[in-house]
Amino acid sequence: MDLSFYTAAVGANSQQTRMNVIANNLANINTEGYKAQSAGFVDLLYTKYYRAATRDPETGSGARVEKTDILYEQGGIITTGGKYDFAIMGEGFFGVYDNGTGEVYFTRNGSFRLSNYDNAQNMFYLANEQGHVVLDSSFGFMWVDPLNENQELDIGVFDFESKEGMLLLGNNLYGAVEKNGQPFLNPHADVLPGRLEMANVDLAYEMSKVIETQRAYQMMLKMVQTSDEIEQTINNLRG
Repeated sequence: MDLSFYTAAVGANSQQTRMNVIANNLANINTEGYKAQSAGFVDLLYTKYYRAATRDPETGSGARVEKTDILYEQGGIITTGGKYDFAIMGEGFFGVYDNGTGEVYFTRNGSFRLSNYDNAQNMFYLANEQGHVVLDSSFGFMWVDPLNENQELDIGVFDFESKEGMLLLGNNLYGAVEKNGQPFLNPHADVLPGRLEMANVDLAYEMSKVIETQRAYQMMLKMVQTSDEIEQTINNLRG
């Protein structure tokens, strides 16, 4: 296959992937605690035109999307007045425990609710929308006494030495991998009750990326068309 066809096809596919990332950002612009994502590109192999030349000119074979980066910048804070709504001001995540898998996940979405544990003893714990138990600052379950209006909820905010490569698990949840290290309590983050953190998606920026990606995609398709025309011309000359 001619290199120009390959370069254009890979480029068009990469721009489609990038558009999917942008579309996901726009779809979650009103999702509490959502962190915008960005497609990261890498160059593909380079080849030399003239091996015998002193300074060999090179040509590339395009680029592809290697990873999707998560942008952890602080989102805007809104006041909801919800008794079990919480927002993090600063870095870190809420920790939530999945009773089904025994895994701990992390999220910036502080829209919580009570989940009943023992009706007879009036015991409840704080949980997220998926029913995962919210962790306190001691990595234990965040128990709540709904009859105690003065109870201070010691909700933990956990951070990592490196957030690079955290897994996107869906439902605004993140999973830690080995290179993130062990989660630790972040004493510098504030938990704001009665508030929620909104998505950090910048609508104007994302729309500019939509236009940029569409034009790049159109250029890739034009490259395929031009390469095809050149091949047809060469074949006709041979005939």
